[in-house]
Amino acid sequence: MNFVESIKMAVKTLAANKLRSSLTMLGIIIGNSSVIAMIGIGQSVQNYSLAQIESYGSNLLSVFAGSEEAEGMIAEEPKLVLSDAEVIITQAPAVKKVAPQISARQSIAYRNQTTQANIAGTTPDFLYVRNATVVSGRFFNSSEQRQNALVVALGSVPARKLFGSANPIGKEIQINNISFQVIGIMKTKGSFGGVNQDDVAYVPITTMASQIDGRQSPYGIPIDSIEVSAKNQQSIWAASFQITNLLTRRHGKKDISVIANKSFQDLVGQVTGALSLMLAAIASISLLVGGIGIMNIMLVSVTERTQEIGLRKAVGATQQAILTQFLIEAVILSVAGGLIGTGFGVGGTMIVGVLTPLKPGVSLPAIALAVGVSGSIGLIFGVVPARRAARLDPIVALRSA
Repeated sequence: MNFVESIKMAVKTLAANKLRSSLTMLGIIIGNSSVIAMIGIGQSVQNYSLAQIESYGSNLLSVFAGSEEAEGMIAEEPKLVLSDAEVIITQAPAVKKVAPQISARQSIAYRNQTTQANIAGTTPDFLYVRNATVVSGRFFNSSEQRQNALVVALGSVPARKLFGSANPIGKEIQINNISFQVIGIMKTKGSFGGVNQDDVAYVPITTMASQIDGRQSPYGIPIDSIEVSAKNQQSIWAASFQITNLLTRRHGKKDISVIANKSFQDLVGQVTGALSLMLAAIASISLLVGGIGIMNIMLVSVTERTQEIGLRKAVGATQQAILTQFLIEAVILSVAGGLIGTGFGVGGTMIVGVLTPLKPGVSLPAIALAVGVSGSIGLIFGVVPARRAARLDPIVALRSA
């Protein structure tokens, strides 16, 4: 009997016992669908997390007052001033843009509507540094910053609370009992690190210092932080080194900390990648159980087909032919179960994509690997029953019928 005839006979035999064949494949189906789903969902969680971090700012570094050696990296008093940001942009070659910030929580009002929001004083380069976009109107410019202009760009949250569905552009709102003209609405970005990036109102940093914050320093305008965009991914660590050296020399001691956004990206990538592997490993246990199920059912099949095996060997079938026959049946069961399981797994990830913000997708190599592993399991666990069938003595087998 040639190989093609062996396949036809295996298919016919399995089709004659549909219920048993289906139950035998069930373990492989569950295992494969679980592995595919876990890989797809794990990858989508990783991509979603990295995208959230990337939305906070591309090639971003944040400079804070306080040394890393100090507990919580908190300084006793603000040590950063606006001129520090000017030194960074002019003397750090690896830096492309800087956006110093002063922040305060304040009440903002429009007519009889009042709400609390974070007021952020910054510079026009904030848009570049933080990957921010104005969805309506515009952001303030350098001229307005120099003139301490009373203008504000609202995040989507305070804009909705104060104006509802109305257009706020050109309207006057009150911040710290001072009238500010709304010139823009920021695009929604969502939360990052527990902070709602949309619950913010942006004003020129000079206006923030003179009209809202009110802090004074003999060294210049005190600021809370400086957000820096490196020239590219390769320049991030160079920028961090240059900023640390510049400000340490300028302040006479190391009293600042530089935190790279890439550190969070690397950490999230490592953690989510490890979790994805762990989930896939747990799900693959089902494949092992499915392989054991195939072996058990095939052993039962050998017992039930003793007479058939004896008859085939009596008319000249070799041990190799019998071995091949049962291995083909085991591989067909496992590969078919793998393909069906892959369909369920891909379908499950698509449902997750519809019901959640995640955008899961499964790569073709992952599917090929899962189906290949399924086939290998059928081959491995089919060896024992196939060898048992091949070694049956034809006389004993016919006598036991």
